Amino acid sequence: MARPAVVIALPRDEREPVAAELRGAGFEPIAIGRPEELEALLVSRRDIGVAILDGETDFGTSLEYYSLLHDDGRDIPALMVVSPRTLEKLSSTETAAAVNDEYFTRPYSTESLRWRVEAMCIRSQTVDDGSGPIIQSGSIDGGDWARRATVVTIFNPKGGVGKTTVATNVAAALQIRKQQQVLLIDADTVTGHVTTSLGLEHVRTLSDSWRDQAEGGPVETLVEIAAAHPSGMKVVSLTTTPLETELLEPERVAEAVSASRRGFDFVIIDLHPSYSSLNLALFERSDRILVPVTPDVPALRAAVQLRDVAAELGLRDRLALVVNRANSGVSVADMERTVGMPSLALIRSGGLLFVRAANEGRTVIEMFPRERISEDFDGLADRLLGTPQQAPAAKAPFRLFSRQKEAVRA
Repeated sequence: MARPAVVIALPRDEREPVAAELRGAGFEPIAIGRPEELEALLVSRRDIGVAILDGETDFGTSLEYYSLLHDDGRDIPALMVVSPRTLEKLSSTETAAAVNDEYFTRPYSTESLRWRVEAMCIRSQTVDDGSGPIIQSGSIDGGDWARRATVVTIFNPKGGVGKTTVATNVAAALQIRKQQQVLLIDADTVTGHVTTSLGLEHVRTLSDSWRDQAEGGPVETLVEIAAAHPSGMKVVSLTTTPLETELLEPERVAEAVSASRRGFDFVIIDLHPSYSSLNLALFERSDRILVPVTPDVPALRAAVQLRDVAAELGLRDRLALVVNRANSGVSVADMERTVGMPSLALIRSGGLLFVRAANEGRTVIEMFPRERISEDFDGLADRLLGTPQQAPAAKAPFRLFSRQKEAVRA
């Protein structure tokens, strides 16, 4: 299924930039200037997904457009572009609007407008009968627009094993080296520092958005609040402080993550090292759960615990080890046997490379593309993509865990 057509009824100075952005995203923009043009278009076309209308310059004409979109059994969503002052006036009155219609305020970026159109097109193809979860009214798979991301969570109940390092660098490897569209989510609501390590300052968080929404602000998706990183990936943080987690109801967060799958190839989620209700909700939405481990007994014991918990939750087949600091001389085979799962990838120690990259707000993939550790993340990205490739051979083993195996399993 191709992306739908989008009608644009904006002032001339806004029309072409918006059309160019939508065209670049695979939509067919159709600019109109009079209600008669829209009326003729609705007769000849059945693939119009959204109409972008101007709510300032000629509100009367926009109302004519709106009527045409909803007359004769039609229910084509309208995105009304207005000033903040006009939106405030509209919010203070009981203005009738169809369930799928939305407002969008000036000034805006064409990219943010395009993401709103994306969300509206997806939402318009669902049905909410009030009985439970929203169900699809038809297939919305097919083509770039219906891309459904693979959700990969990075988790170990022990801290200090390199979760954030793995999350940020595999995300960058997928985006830069594999040409995948990646959304990176910092879901560590206690000690999360994804945005800091990537040099992103003053980011808008999900808790910011939901607080504003509770006070009458617009509904925003994760995609709309995501910050753009120079690598090309989009980055979202749930919160910047653990004191604001009361807004982050686990199931609502999980639903927001599920909704963000459209339009991306991968959603990478960095989690806090705990079995919180938020983490459990995100486990349910995950296709893969990567478990970073370091060659030490506490990290392996935590991974064994996770294996058992995942088995009880019915998620055991989603787990995969990522052996961090794998060039320590410890037997990877022993680590695999101890934990009871194979390793998906081996990541050697990066030493000061990670420090230097973080100081620049970048990843080792960007700063040191020819280093062997970048090749390690490249290999992990390949395995997430399903590219056949053998894990790199481990160095000669040092049998630490063969003699401590029973203690680890305890």
